[in-house]
Amino acid sequence: MATHAQAGRVDWIGLRAARRGPVASVARADITLTGLDGDRHSRANGRAVTLIQAEHLPVIAALIGQDEIDPAILRRNIVVSGINLIALRGVALRLGGAVVEIGKPCAPCSHMAEALGPGGYNAMRGHGG
Repeated sequence: MATHAQAGRVDWIGLRAARRGPVASVARADITLTGLDGDRHSRANGRAVTLIQAEHLPVIAALIGQDEIDPAILRRNIVVSGINLIALRGVALRLGGAVVEIGKPCAPCSHMAEALGPGGYNAMRGHGG
């Protein structure tokens, strides 16, 4: 149960300075004890860093009738690939030089219906957090 087929990798990082503000794609980010430096959720609020699997992006796109989707629209901080995030719940995960613990799923916000169109909220359910 603790064995994975391969190590995952970080494919994309996004930071959002303000509530409902744009998500800036960055090449790297510093992780502090409370989250990603420069992100609005960088404080102790139970969801300091949000992740989503790259493998889920085509599924979400298909559910809203699109060919692909820009991860910035989904408002998650980190896109990872090659590893199942659900299997890592409660596990310490190394992201670069930092170690984070995968906690609880992060439900999509109501903004997803606005950002993705009709059905956007439901398309996001169960995909990342």
